[in-house]
Amino acid sequence: MLQHFAQIHPLLAVAVVASTAATDAVYVFFTAAVAGRRRISAATWSGAWYLLSSFAVITYTRDWMYVLFAAIGSWIGAYLSMTLLHAPKRNAPAPVAPPLE
Repeated sequence: MLQHFAQIHPLLAVAVVASTAATDAVYVFFTAAVAGRRRISAATWSGAWYLLSSFAVITYTRDWMYVLFAAIGSWIGAYLSMTLLHAPKRNAPAPVAPPLE
């Protein structure tokens, strides 16, 4: 098994991580568009999702070890996109405390 790790191409592994991160980020935005019932946005994100996923699928189906890098990229993409979706609003007024009685 360790010999298999020695055959990994670092640049390709980084590309798989980036590809799956982008794929999962797009998937999260697709899901948000579907939940928000925005048809054009959902369709656009869906198309981008399939275009991005093709690189990862073609790459790691030739060598199962790249699935590990795909999983890492998937987690990164979902985490970052959810962070962006739930970022605090800037210029939002501060909450007002109820009056003291």
